[in-house]
Amino acid sequence: MSPVPICYSIIPPLLRVGHATHCKRCLTGLPASQVDTDPFKLALAFYCLGSLDLTNQITAGSTKESDRELWREWIWAQQTSGPSGTGFRPGPYMSISGEPTSESAPQLIMTYTALLSLAMLRDDFSRLDRSGLISFLKACQNEDGSFSVEPYGGDADLRTMYCAFAISKMLDDWSGICLDQALRFIASCRTYEGGYGQIPFSEASGTGDQLSESEVRQTVRWVIMNQESCGGFRGRTCKDADACYSFWCGASLAILGSNILVAEASIASYIASCQFKFGGIAKGPNEHPDPYHTYLSLAAVALYPPPEPVGGPTWLLQPLDPLLNATKDTAMWATEHIRI
Repeated sequence: MSPVPICYSIIPPLLRVGHATHCKRCLTGLPASQVDTDPFKLALAFYCLGSLDLTNQITAGSTKESDRELWREWIWAQQTSGPSGTGFRPGPYMSISGEPTSESAPQLIMTYTALLSLAMLRDDFSRLDRSGLISFLKACQNEDGSFSVEPYGGDADLRTMYCAFAISKMLDDWSGICLDQALRFIASCRTYEGGYGQIPFSEASGTGDQLSESEVRQTVRWVIMNQESCGGFRGRTCKDADACYSFWCGASLAILGSNILVAEASIASYIASCQFKFGGIAKGPNEHPDPYHTYLSLAAVALYPPPEPVGGPTWLLQPLDPLLNATKDTAMWATEHIRI
């Protein structure tokens, strides 16, 4: 296996200021092209704040303290408790009358994004119901070891499993998870290609049990083969490249200790082609930008900055922790302040 054989004399600058402005705008109000994400506001806030964190636009004085406090309070307002424990809901739902209502269940993915978003804002987590969070994790795990997005129901796949593991790591408490069952479920999602589907018997996607050396090599081979000649990664076999998979596949390779196989300049060149001239990054060239692809593209660049002289100073972002999917400083803050 070898990196994609592409060479570039120079890569266009990363439009850092424009991408930060795009995310700040989405934090205060969704543009018309993003209204479909309105039911997932907490995840949207994570992508926006994550982009600001990667570009050093939060703690460096580029945002007002009043704005940071407003964002913190809004996130804490989504913490909700019930018979199944405590977690974070996607956002304030609207009633038939048009008034916000608090009657919504916490969700596992939203809880993961809420914790990291608060860590980005350097919250002290004094309001976190840690014991309730452990109960919430227990209520989300199913008999087959998978985790539902909500207690006792909802979608269950490896994405929700990852969130449960990440929350447990930040808590430094794994008592909310039956690990043996969880690892068996992960093993059941492995495909003949060496990748993992979201659920058993599904197509491998660029998203383990304790792998043998040969299994690791097979997985690494499958992931690296998904970097296309354009420089971007595709998420599934025979699909087109998508900017977000530069992170999903790139982070997998970094965790598996095979990041040397990634062609950094090729990733940067592809992401540069996905930039919108007024800010934001899209899934592909000539597509509409959105916070999701903006953040994950920046996260990929943080993991794999293009080398000099191909790249330039605009491409140097805050170092990323691929396990938690946050800057190393934010990941450290989370693990130090969230733990029980």
